[in-house]
Amino acid sequence: MAERDEAVLLALLNSAPTSDGVRLDPFDEDDSAQAWLAEHDLDVPVADREMLRGGRDLLQAVARGQQTPAALTVMLDGVVSRPGFAGDDLIWTLGLDGGGDLTGGRAVLVPAALALVRLHVTRPGRLRPCANDECTLFLLDRSKTNSARWCSMAVCGNRLKARRHHERTRQNG
Repeated sequence: MAERDEAVLLALLNSAPTSDGVRLDPFDEDDSAQAWLAEHDLDVPVADREMLRGGRDLLQAVARGQQTPAALTVMLDGVVSRPGFAGDDLIWTLGLDGGGDLTGGRAVLVPAALALVRLHVTRPGRLRPCANDECTLFLLDRSKTNSARWCSMAVCGNRLKARRHHERTRQNG
């Protein structure tokens, strides 16, 4: 479950990329929000798009270090973890204090917030913004050396390397 939660967290963090200086937010309109939710196999009513946008923005602020993980308390208020069994395996299910289940946008935001906190504790510094200042995306560095810098080597990494090469050749020529 942790891998799925991390994948959803990264998708949510990267759900509002910037292209040519314009932020593209799928949660701006119902149709694009529904398409994004379907693409990520999330069963969430499109009416929760404002909750998802606000949660995403808070998760981004924590991932950028603009807020501490304690800021996620607003998302986790009233959330409990209940033990259960799947066959002989012990499993933990997230729910709400008083016995209710997490539904809608909270069913996405709570596991994402917990994944973010878990990453801060177990793999500090592995979740970070792309090193390209013009990019608004995040990456989860799974390399042994913890040296990944760009969300995509083919896009951001290549652009920055090409830009540096151009500046060097212009200065030398």
